[in-house]
Amino acid sequence: MMKRLMIGLLVGLLIGLLVACGGGAAEPTAVSQTAATQEIPPTAIVPMEEPTLPPPVITGGEAAAESGGEAAPAEPAPAEPVVLGPTVPWPADRFGYGIQIHGNASVGNPADTMNAVRNQLGLDWVKMQLKWPVIHPSPEADQWFFYDSVIEEANRNGLNLMVSIVGAPTWTRALGGENGPPDDYSLYTAFLNELLTRHPGQIQAIEVWNEQNLDREWTTTNGISPEDYVNFLRQAYETIKAQDPNIIVISGALSPTGPGDWVRWADDFEYLDRALAAGMLNYADCVGAHHNGYNIPPNVAYDQTGTLPEAQTAVFRGPFDNPHHSWSFKTTLDTYAQKVQAVDPNKKLCVTEFGWATSEGYDVYPTGFEFAQDNTLQEQADYISQAFQQMHDSRAVWLAFLFNFDFGNKGNGPTDDPVPYSIVDTSGIPRPAYSAVSSMEKMP
Repeated sequence: MMKRLMIGLLVGLLIGLLVACGGGAAEPTAVSQTAATQEIPPTAIVPMEEPTLPPPVITGGEAAAESGGEAAPAEPAPAEPVVLGPTVPWPADRFGYGIQIHGNASVGNPADTMNAVRNQLGLDWVKMQLKWPVIHPSPEADQWFFYDSVIEEANRNGLNLMVSIVGAPTWTRALGGENGPPDDYSLYTAFLNELLTRHPGQIQAIEVWNEQNLDREWTTTNGISPEDYVNFLRQAYETIKAQDPNIIVISGALSPTGPGDWVRWADDFEYLDRALAAGMLNYADCVGAHHNGYNIPPNVAYDQTGTLPEAQTAVFRGPFDNPHHSWSFKTTLDTYAQKVQAVDPNKKLCVTEFGWATSEGYDVYPTGFEFAQDNTLQEQADYISQAFQQMHDSRAVWLAFLFNFDFGNKGNGPTDDPVPYSIVDTSGIPRPAYSAVSSMEKMP
């Protein structure tokens, strides 16, 4: 999921921030909005012995009849619990409101989390990141218990579930590390088959990889390659659709960046152009997108930041002193949609990660996230509500997932990258954004 990053500004040339959900240390020109899930060693699981059941106790009419007495009326059987169930297939013309959760069953109670998302926040989609290396750190390991109950509770609460699968086990890569696809793509498709066989009908969308325009997410012998990614996506798409044609396949979201050298990172606009030319839309129902709102509102284009009052007062100067598309939520998503719909007018974006960080209420903030100082708690709430409305009204976005719900009290304190984005604080107390999401109108 998410690692710490550094923000670098180059004089005369914007170096965008990379919005990342996974990988190692940040490059100086990239900014990543990420969420690092602390890995917790698996605990020993001791199988319980089968209980010895006592003899059945006969009550009511049957018991009375055997003793010669008058039979009492039988009690009616309890009603079966009503199960909401997800909406499948998700309508092509319906906007999906979602949020990313911590997603590790060993931290917190998944049942409480899903109940809050459904019944307090009123959302119909939830996103979790699933780390393949956590489940299979070795070919023989099988640690599904980290995620099983999260998937099951989402469905039990009638939520549609989007799973973002990140990382490949080191044993699948000659280069080592988990920051890239397996050398043999069929290992990934085998894992997809395993996941969908284990949880049939319980996953409604899958995002295939994450921010593959960064080397810390896509390190291979061929380097960063849109053409290689499209081949990878094709195999994943065919595997998923063979298992369940109703699952929405989302292409891996790119990280908004400045100009890159195509070794450490690639400009997201340039990468998208090449991926589209390689046929990416043939293998995706929706195009993944990320954006870190930084310290400007969602409706401000990158070349309009100078008109904001914050241009005079902001601590973090990137969007104001070095205007570039990567700073702007609006410019990034509008341009993605234009590029995609120029190829297929019916194809939409799935914004699998967006949000605004604020350090208000904390004495510290994550290194490299200075922009969190410029956003108040109320601005965080306002920007999130505005962004949902903006995406809905654009008709260019199908699903949108806020980053994030519960990393605030499941992270490692205010210096942990995902914590300032959370709509709960480090004690689990709702921030103003929680109420804003709960009370905002959710329109189809």
